[in-house]
Amino acid sequence: MNAIVPIQMTEDTVTLRRIDFDAMTTAIEDARDTAFLDQVRAHEDEVGVVAARADYLAIELVERMVAGEHPVQIWREHRQISRSDLALAAGVSRSYLAEVEAGRKPGSVVLFQRLAVALARPIEDLLPALPDA
Repeated sequence: MNAIVPIQMTEDTVTLRRIDFDAMTTAIEDARDTAFLDQVRAHEDEVGVVAARADYLAIELVERMVAGEHPVQIWREHRQISRSDLALAAGVSRSYLAEVEAGRKPGSVVLFQRLAVALARPIEDLLPALPDA
């Protein structure tokens, strides 16, 4: 990147050419991306690639979640846990878990805490998106 030369400066503002502003913005985004990838690689080095990537969702699963499928169902399938086994681990009936995953029952805080432990995920990863107001 070439040196950025301000067009005008005051005590509170700096005016740049659009090309300089765009270049600066791109450089900042690239630096953030590089820092994030460095964090990911450090985490993978620390816990091992397989263990670290067990918490990554494939794009297909993310798209299903964005389309409205319940996060508990997505994470359960990602972890390759049957509904019966997850219900047992969470101390609820299989039918109740099915109702929660289908969005017919909201589920309690206690249920989501138990599911978070069973799925080894933070509770906020398991909560469904709020409906649009």
